[in-house]
This record gives sequence, C-alpha cells and structure tokens, in this order.
Amino acid sequence: MAFMSEVNMSLSHYMDDEYEKLFRRMNPPRVVIDNEACKNATVIRVDSANKHGILLEVVQILTDLNLIITKAYISSDGGWFMDVFNVTGQDGNKVTDEAILEYIRKSLGPESCVTSPMRSVGVKQTMDNTAIELMGSDRPGLLSEVCAVLTNLKCNIVNAEVWTHNTRAAAVMHVNDEETGSAITDPQRLTVIKELLCNVLGGGNKKRGAKTVVTDEVTHTERRLHQMMFADRDYERVHDDDLDEKLRPNVNVVNWSDKDYSVVTIQCKDRPKLLFDTVCTLTDMQYVVFHANIDAEGPQAYQEYYIKHIDGSPVKSDAERQRVIQCLEAAIERRVSEGLKLELCTTDRVGLLSNVTRIFRENSLTVTRAEVATKGGKAINTFYVRGASGFPVDSKTIESIRQTIGNTILKVKGSPEEMKSAPQDSPTRSLFSGLFKSRSFVNFGLVKSYS
Repeated sequence: MAFMSEVNMSLSHYMDDEYEKLFRRMNPPRVVIDNEACKNATVIRVDSANKHGILLEVVQILTDLNLIITKAYISSDGGWFMDVFNVTGQDGNKVTDEAILEYIRKSLGPESCVTSPMRSVGVKQTMDNTAIELMGSDRPGLLSEVCAVLTNLKCNIVNAEVWTHNTRAAAVMHVNDEETGSAITDPQRLTVIKELLCNVLGGGNKKRGAKTVVTDEVTHTERRLHQMMFADRDYERVHDDDLDEKLRPNVNVVNWSDKDYSVVTIQCKDRPKLLFDTVCTLTDMQYVVFHANIDAEGPQAYQEYYIKHIDGSPVKSDAERQRVIQCLEAAIERRVSEGLKLELCTTDRVGLLSNVTRIFRENSLTVTRAEVATKGGKAINTFYVRGASGFPVDSKTIESIRQTIGNTILKVKGSPEEMKSAPQDSPTRSLFSGLFKSRSFVNFGLVKSYS
C-alpha cells in the first residue's frame, strides 16, 4: 500500500508538472517595451503564466542591467502574472540602447528560461573559477586577512562581493589558480583553503561560528549573500540601543482579513537595488507576492506588498510578523552605504587586493562593503570604508593612502556626512487604495514602526 501511495504521489506530481508545461506553451510570456507612454521613463510590461519566484527573476534581470526601477505595479492572482515597470538608466533617462532593449525582450519573452518551472535564479556552472562562500564575525582588518591567506595559497581573486551587517560578515569570492588560471579542483588543496579561512573568520567568537563553503556551482552573488546572512540570523540585533532610529527603515505588517492577505509596507531612503533586496527576502522566506505597488521617483521609496505563504495563509502570529519586519529591515540595511566610497581602477595583478586591503588595515580603515571585479585585464574595485570604531575617516589619512596606492588609481567619492544622511519622514500612504474599495485590517497588537 505504501508503494502504491508513493506511485500515486509521483504520478500526481508528474501530471501537475506536465500541465504547467502545457499551460506555459499555450500561453507564452509577452513583453512590451514602450518609450512613449511615460514622459521620463521606459515602460516595460510583462505578462506570463505565474509561478513562484517569477517576480524575483524579472526584477533580477532588470537590476543586473543596472536599470533603476522608479515605479512598479504587480498583480499575480490566479495563474497569471502581470507586471508593469517604469525604468531608467543610471543617468536618469529613458532606455534607448537597442541592444539592452533586445536583451530584455529575449530574457523575459517566449525565448527565455524565466518561464521554465525548473529554473533556479542565476545558477550557472563555471570551469574557470571556484566559488568560495565565507561567513563569520566582522572585525577591522578581516578582509585584509582573508585576501592575504588566499594570496599565500596561490589563489587569484577574480571577483568578490563582501557585505557586513550587525557584527557579521559574508562574502562570495570567485578565485582561480594563480599559475593555470583555471578552477581549483584538488581536494586536498581545497581542504587547506577551507580550514585556513575558517580560522581567520572565527575571530575568537565561539557563540557565532564561522563557515566556509567551496563549490564550482556559482549562484547569483547578491541573492546568495542575502540567503547566507538570513541563515546566519543577522536580523537579530546585537546592540539595538546603539542604533540611530532615524536610520532604520519603516516596516509594517498587518493582516487584511477580508482577503486573507498580509500587507507589508516599507518606507525608507531610496537606493539602487532596493526592490531586488526586499523581493529577494520575501521570496526566500517562502512568501508569495500577489499584488505590489512601488514608488521610488523621489529620494524616498515606498513599497507595498500583498503577501501570503505558499500554502495560501497570511502571517499567522505576532512573532512571525516581528520576524518579517526584522528580516526586511536587515535586507534593506545590508547594502546601505556608510562611510567613504573608494574606487580603484588599475591593471590587474596577482596579490593586488591583498596589498590594497593591507594598506587600508594599516591606516585603521574598516571595510564595510566591497565589490571586486576583473574586466579585460583591469581591476575595478569599490570599497566602502570608515575609521576605527566607526569614527569618520580623517582626510589626511585618505590623502596618505592615495599617495601610497596612486592618486590616479584610487578615487574618493562622497563624504561621511553625505553618505549617512538620514531618511526624511513622509506620511503613510497606500498606493493600492484605488484597486480595492474596502479593507478590513487586523493588527497583531502594537505595530512597531521605525521612522
């Protein structure tokens, strides 16, 4: 009987899968790009069969093109996904580059794998690099120590992204062998790399351990960083009393009992990739976005999501509501840029990152976030740094570092005052108020908001 039950379950799953494939073949996605409908933005309309995670996939494609999403309207009730995005380029103008527009059509249209039910966002194999995922306690000089270990082990860092939040640090680094330029495959060597990096990451913190994973399967770096920090529970604040309340995003979650939705509202200072960060977190927490409205045309961003669990239920308790608030706050804060922005562009060479981060450490600079890339033999690196113990960076220190590295190689962007400007208060709005005529909200008690 147990065998027959398993057979029936497998058959049912197979039939459901085949039905989804048939439905998608009969209803291919449609992408319309309009540069006339809006005065100051390119309008992208996406209609397709619905599946869990499709909103994240679409947002990820647009974000990876460095497009700025100023407005978005999402609806995915039933089996159909309908979305409208207003986007601009980094210069704030409409997107007119035909190569980019054609890439969007192919990536989101019938030829794309976005509609495939088996697709995992951003997963790809690489023969050239080995991906190293690092998780551990943040401290001054940590990045420098990690880079020094990899350099000593004859590993060349091709690209990397490093985030720090709430005393924790996470990084995804792509490295190859210094001599061959190919992925590192020797099991013994990989074991040594993992052990030495774990020793560096531990930092004496026995309560919160360190973790190093080496793999040849590379996921979408930014999504993976969110997943790693979420799994590490970086949303659990350590020194809550020391946080400036004005810098915290305003996140609320209430239940709308008439429709069994939970409504999430977010107000905070706008920044690049904010929409990706919040949608990524909701998706990885296994929530489905049925409706959403996004407004980021000014310095402030407003996001409103109507969500349910995958099983169709809304947020069920005050504890769960608090967890959603904390996780979304963390997702927003991980990429907030505090401190000075230092941009380095020079000819790539082995050990470059190790040398640069060592100079930062010797001058008491702490790296809070880093983006490292190698393109066409050029190292293009961005570092967000601050002084020891969080103090502003002294201008004389920066000038000394620039003279050591090279004034034309290292450029300084912004200032601590500009990059730590607090969000302005704005009245609570409901951008979906025109869609539904009546609402009945159930609050879980005292709604904790951060303004």
